Amino acid sequence: MIKKYMIAVVQTNSGTDREANWKFIADSIDEAAARGAKLISFPEAVSRRRGGQDDNAPSPETREDSPTLRLFQQKAKEHGVYIHCGSFGIQTENPEDPRTYNTTFVVDPQGEVIAEYHKIHPFDVTLPSGHVAKESSRCKPGSEVVVVDTELGKLGLAICYDIRFPELFRKMTLMGAQLLFNPANFTMVTGKDHWEVLLRARALENGCYMVAAGQYGGPVAASFGESMVVDPWGKVIARAQERTGIIYADIDLDYIEEVRRSIGQLHNRRPDTCDTLEA
Repeated sequence: MIKKYMIAVVQTNSGTDREANWKFIADSIDEAAARGAKLISFPEAVSRRRGGQDDNAPSPETREDSPTLRLFQQKAKEHGVYIHCGSFGIQTENPEDPRTYNTTFVVDPQGEVIAEYHKIHPFDVTLPSGHVAKESSRCKPGSEVVVVDTELGKLGLAICYDIRFPELFRKMTLMGAQLLFNPANFTMVTGKDHWEVLLRARALENGCYMVAAGQYGGPVAASFGESMVVDPWGKVIARAQERTGIIYADIDLDYIEEVRRSIGQLHNRRPDTCDTLEA
């Protein structure tokens, strides 16, 4: 296992032009690999963000034939790096279902897919304005909690709105996760008040690194951005500016154990009481 290494987190402004988005992805991987990053992470909706009425939306990618996934696989193998692929839509098992899975993959340095996660919590809310957001109408929720073991540590996978469900991140931690990933496309309204608070909370309550690549700007409503890496103590150790680009952070797996020993929140939990509580 590699205990100390550098991670790269890419902040994008993906639009409706997938070719342009793919070029930015490829160029960013080239740049991060040249800087020495061993693991590169991308945001939610990395290959395409919807615009306007979305009349010209392409057919959804399939697990067996995904140009976005192929690009990540090719680049991982070319540079010998791990890539956390942000997220993008993948057709469900039912071709008659118009929805997709909001999916994240992890690809190893040989270009092999070693993990696949479907976003569990769709963003279904009625806003104070009366506007109804119903992500589940276009994205089928997943049901499997995913942690993958790599030579860079155990990686736990989540996507965007998942960050508001601490029980998911605690479960991944109990499954051995050391780095928790939450690629996102947060809005300005919630991002300015909630984004950093949620990320730091998930990091320090679990004694894990929190890796959060975000979209910035956008084809329609502006996304918050502010991609960041938070260490197990809850300290922000890398933060993106208000533009696209790459941030870098040093990961130290031994530091995770040091923090967990000093706080003791995992050792002192009471699963015989708290884990059985129902709302």
